[in-house]
Amino acid sequence: MKTNFKIKLYDLLKKDSRLWDEEKKELNETLLKDLIDKFDEKLIESLLSDKETKEKFFINIKGVFDLKQNEMKLFIDENKLDNSYTQYQNKIGLRIGNKLLSERDEVVLDWPFKDCVLEGGMTKEDQKRNEIFFNEILAKDEIDRLFDEKALINWKRYGKGGEQEVKEIKRNDNGIIKENLIIKGNNLLALYTLKKQFAGKIKLIYIDPPYNTGNDGFKYNDNFKHSTWLTFMKNRLEIARNLLRDDGVIFVQCDDHEQAYLKILMDEIFGRENFVSNIVYKRRQSQANLSKNISPIHDLIVIFSKSKNINLNRISTGIDESKYSNPDNDPRGFYVTMPCTNKGGAKYKITTPTGKIIEDEWRFKKETYLKLEKENKLVFPNSGNGKPRYKLFLNDKKEQGNIPNTWWDDVSSNQEANREIKEIFGETIFSFPKPEALIQRIIEISTDKNDIILDYHLGSGTTCAVAHKMEKQYIGIEQMDYIETIAVKRLKKVINGEQGGISKSVNWQGGGEFVYLELAKWNEEAKEKILMAKSLSELERLFDELYERYFLNYNVKTKEFKEKILKEKGFKNLSLDEQKNLFVEMLDVNQMYVNFSEREDKKYNLAKEDIILSEKFYNYGK
Repeated sequence: MKTNFKIKLYDLLKKDSRLWDEEKKELNETLLKDLIDKFDEKLIESLLSDKETKEKFFINIKGVFDLKQNEMKLFIDENKLDNSYTQYQNKIGLRIGNKLLSERDEVVLDWPFKDCVLEGGMTKEDQKRNEIFFNEILAKDEIDRLFDEKALINWKRYGKGGEQEVKEIKRNDNGIIKENLIIKGNNLLALYTLKKQFAGKIKLIYIDPPYNTGNDGFKYNDNFKHSTWLTFMKNRLEIARNLLRDDGVIFVQCDDHEQAYLKILMDEIFGRENFVSNIVYKRRQSQANLSKNISPIHDLIVIFSKSKNINLNRISTGIDESKYSNPDNDPRGFYVTMPCTNKGGAKYKITTPTGKIIEDEWRFKKETYLKLEKENKLVFPNSGNGKPRYKLFLNDKKEQGNIPNTWWDDVSSNQEANREIKEIFGETIFSFPKPEALIQRIIEISTDKNDIILDYHLGSGTTCAVAHKMEKQYIGIEQMDYIETIAVKRLKKVINGEQGGISKSVNWQGGGEFVYLELAKWNEEAKEKILMAKSLSELERLFDELYERYFLNYNVKTKEFKEKILKEKGFKNLSLDEQKNLFVEMLDVNQMYVNFSEREDKKYNLAKEDIILSEKFYNYGK
C-alpha cells in the first residue's frame, strides 16, 4: 500500500515542470523540500487535488487545510522518490555512484536532425512524422574504439544511366578520392571515418545544424539542454576543423537563439583570429505577425577559416544593371561613368577635347590616364569642357565582381526554398530547406575548380544538389532513412537535368554522378529495433536477442534485469519512452557500427564486395 502511494505521489509531483528534470529523469528533491517550506501555492494546490495526498499530508482545522511540512519531508527522506527511472538505472548498472553517465560525459553520440520530414501528401507544418531518436552523452573514459574507421556497405553509383555497380573508387593523381559521396550514418562517426582520406583536403564546409529552439521539428528537442547542444556542436566542429584545408572555411547557419554561444565556441576551436564574418541572411521576404513582440525574419551564418591563409572570391551578383547604358554605341557594351578626380591623388594638368586645361588631384597616375584616353575610355561632360570621367563597363564589372558584404537580402528566401522542394517532389516533404541561391552564393565565394565541399547535416540535400550543378566535388552525410527518399532522389533528378533552383542561371543540362554508401550498422541496428517497439512486451521479447547477438555494456546486470526488474510493477509503470531509453542505454556505444578492422568477422556477415570496396576506400595495403 505504501509503495502504491509512493508511486502515486511521484506521478503527481512529476507533473510540476519545476520539479521534474526530463534529461536526468528524476525529481529535484532539494527544490521540493524548499517549496514545502515556503508553502508554495502551486504545490499545495496539486497535493490537495488528490484525495490520498490530501489525507496524508494535511490537517483540517475548521475547514482550512494546513500542510504538515515535517511529515511530508520525512516521508520523502524515508521513501526516496527516485523509485522509477533513476532507480532502475542504479539497479542495472547504468548509474555510477550518485552521477548519471550523462552528468559526467563529454561526447554527444546521437542527435536527431533539425528538419523533420512530413508524411507523403502532408502539407501542414504541424503534421509531423513520429520519428524516434535517442540522444546519449559519453565520457572520454568510456570511448575506446568509437572513432575507429567503419566498414562501408550498400555501395551504389548513380549516373545518367541510373543505378550502377561500384567497381572502383576514382582518385586523382595525388591519390585523393575524386568521387561525389553521399554517406548514410551517424555524422560524428562518419566524420571520423573520413579523417584519414580527407584530413586537410576539404575547402568548404557548410552546415545547417539544429537551432536548439524547441521549434525545430524533432520529437525530443525540448529535452536537450543548452550545454548538451554546445557539446554536440563542439564534438563535430573539432573533427570538421581537422578535415579543412589550411585555406578552408566553414559556414554555420543558425539563429539568434544560440548564435552568441556558437561564436564563442568557434572562437575556441578555430581561434578568434580566424573569425571571418557574421552574415545576416534575410530568410523571409514578408513578415509573419506571429511573434508576441518582434518578428524574426533573418538567420545568421557564422564564418570561420582554418587559418589566416584565405582569399575569398568576389561575387557577380548585387550589380544594379539599370544604371548601365551605352549612349555612344560603344562596341564594348553598356557602362557607367566614374569620376577621375580623387582628393589626395596624383596632381597634374590635363587637356579636354575643347582645349581647356584642368589641373586637379586625379585617381590615376598620368600614364594610366593617358592610356584611358588612348583607349577611348574617357567621357568629358559639359560639351567637352567638364572634368573627365572614365567608363566602367558592365562586362568588366561582372568579371571583377563585388566584395560580398554581411547583409544578404538578395539570395531568395525560405519560402522560395519551399517552392523549389515542392517543384522537385510535387509536395512539401521537408520543413526547413534552404534555397539553392543561398548555397550558390556560399560556394561561389569560397571555392574554386576542383575544391571539395562537405555538408554533414545534409537534410534535403540542397548543398550537394547545388554543388553538383556547379560541377564541384561534394560529400554529404545524413543518418536519417529519408536520405534515400529525399537527398538521393533529388540528386538523381539533378543528374537527369532538373530545372529548378539555380539550374537556369548556371545553364544546367544534367549529367555527372555520385556514389552512395552506408556505415555498416551493428548496435545501431539494435537501437532502432528498441525504438520501434510498440509495447513493453515487444521489448521483453527483444531482450534475449540483444544479449545474444549485440554488445551490451559490461556493467549491465543482465540476469537481474531479465529475471527480476522486468517483472516489477514499478518498471512496468514507467512510460514506454523511459523503458526504451533504459534498453538503449544498455548498449555498448563503441559498437554502434562495425569497425573496418573487424570487417572479416563472420558475426557481421558483411558482403565480400563491401569488404573489397571498404579496403579500396581506405587505400588498405597501399
